[in-house]
Amino acid sequence: MDTTTPTIKSLTRKIITFRDARDWKQFHNPKDVAISLALEAAELLEHFQWKTPKEIEKHIKTSKTEVSEELADVLYWVLLLSYDLKIDPLAALDKKLKKNAIKYPVSKAKGRHT
Repeated sequence: MDTTTPTIKSLTRKIITFRDARDWKQFHNPKDVAISLALEAAELLEHFQWKTPKEIEKHIKTSKTEVSEELADVLYWVLLLSYDLKIDPLAALDKKLKKNAIKYPVSKAKGRHT
């Protein structure tokens, strides 16, 4: 069993290889990939919709595989879109975290949801 954790680059290569072996790039314009991302995010949301925190806790225990597969689907589309748009998702996230740290300083945001 392989115990190494895949990297963003290795996962992206697998996604591109998977897509290209099936000749699906012709269908993967940014609009449709973004739509697929939103649809998969909605499928993830369905696991939590209308559940109380207690019900969610139980659901995660009984449906963790299904939830993890939905998260994987979301990540698939994030990585594919990032690749096609030539955006480094880790660099983009790092930049966004820095921007959010300025926008929401601890002194003004701690413990507040607004």
